[in-house]
Amino acid sequence: MTIPDRQLYIGGAWTKPVKGKTFDVYSPSSGSKIGTIPAATAEDVDKAVSAALSTFKSGVWSKTTGAHRAKFLRAVAEKVKEKKPDLAKLETTDMGKPIQEAEWDMDDVAGCFEYYAELAEKLDKRQGEPLQLPMDEFKGKIRREPLGVVGLITPWNYPMLMAAWKVAPALAAGNCCVLKPSEVCSLTCLEMAAIMHEVKLPPGVFNIITGTGVDAGAPLSSDKRLAKVAFTGSVASGRKVNACAASNGIPTTMELGGKSALLVFDDADVEKAVEWCMFGVFWTNGQICSSTSRLLVQEGIAPAFYEQLKKRAESIKQCDPQTEDCRMGPVVNQDQYDKIMGFIEDAKKEGGQLLTGGKRPPGLDQGYFVQPTVFTGMKPHMRLWREEVFGPVLAAMTFKTEEEAVQLANASEFGLAGAVISADEQRCARVAEALEVGIMWVNCSQPCFCQAPWGGNKASGHGRELGQWGLEAYLSVKQITTYVSKDRWDWYPASKL
Repeated sequence: MTIPDRQLYIGGAWTKPVKGKTFDVYSPSSGSKIGTIPAATAEDVDKAVSAALSTFKSGVWSKTTGAHRAKFLRAVAEKVKEKKPDLAKLETTDMGKPIQEAEWDMDDVAGCFEYYAELAEKLDKRQGEPLQLPMDEFKGKIRREPLGVVGLITPWNYPMLMAAWKVAPALAAGNCCVLKPSEVCSLTCLEMAAIMHEVKLPPGVFNIITGTGVDAGAPLSSDKRLAKVAFTGSVASGRKVNACAASNGIPTTMELGGKSALLVFDDADVEKAVEWCMFGVFWTNGQICSSTSRLLVQEGIAPAFYEQLKKRAESIKQCDPQTEDCRMGPVVNQDQYDKIMGFIEDAKKEGGQLLTGGKRPPGLDQGYFVQPTVFTGMKPHMRLWREEVFGPVLAAMTFKTEEEAVQLANASEFGLAGAVISADEQRCARVAEALEVGIMWVNCSQPCFCQAPWGGNKASGHGRELGQWGLEAYLSVKQITTYVSKDRWDWYPASKL
């Protein structure tokens, strides 16, 4: 497909980078160049933040009602629905995920904007909520106000959807924003700017700068004029962004990596459990932070489970991701391909038992395709068990008891998500409570709804996105306390002289 010709979007206008730089976009399916996008530098970041700050201070967005802002959010949602086929094709072209997954993403993008439109309207009714104070002489109430200009840095695995997760609540709350998508996949985020322009969002409310982390991300996260930075990406990059923001006393939300565990007990239905196991690790070509890429399967069920898993994994259709029934496309680029293959080779050297996969699929000689891969016989010290791969590679080991399974699952630096599959509801409840994670799935893996909070513990980050918590993250709470008594306060009595 033809790649739209876009520039940076600053202050309501398409703007060429100050230094005129661009970088090339490559197809994950073929490895060939398919276009170019603008490469922002610190000068462009300064212009974008300045535009956002000027608009915020004008009150043209920040001082409006939630109901007013909701109209724009709903208009964005309608445009996404209208453009869904083209947006999905562009996402697949840029990132490599199967077209049906990209179409699902676009539905979720529209749903996210609609959801936060509803919360924006409800925000009006929540303004002035009374406080219960212990002294009758005072009355108190609460106001929720936008923070200011927020910097939003998003990843390449769900380019438009991850942007929506941040942009929708930020705008619903009345903030102005500067979006910096991953330089690896930015195409649909630039189309989000085109949609904002079409719905006539006031200039400066939404700005986008495409560029590298060094040239654009670092200057943005270091800008003292920001009121907040929200980041989704790797642990290493997140720590750098967090440090930049913290040096200026700017709060952050960090949604970082994961190495989530799926616990399968003997009483599970094998076919259903295998299906969820596969969905948990092979969805989005395995490139998902919440991937349940560590499998803990109880000894009694392990042989039957592995046999079914091998059979099912080898049946996954890998092909051109634009094909309607494709179920796994290429990984995003050469660097990611090399990283994944490195993990596979290390797992072999460390004694992991390759159950299936581990190679490039036959007949797919171009692009960055990796077979669905499963290693069994993992040990806690092995790199594949400990580190995030961000690819279609599952590390599996067996366990004897529930206590052992929980201990193995929690023995990780990460704490994003976890899953348990069992016919025993009480066991599921115990495990869900015991795992040290921010997201827990019972008898499933990976369902995500914009109404539910999203975020992790430990090295997986801090703060929560989505749901009402996602909106609150972009609001400042102000208390207003009024002295209502007709009597003098009289702490310092008047002189009787």
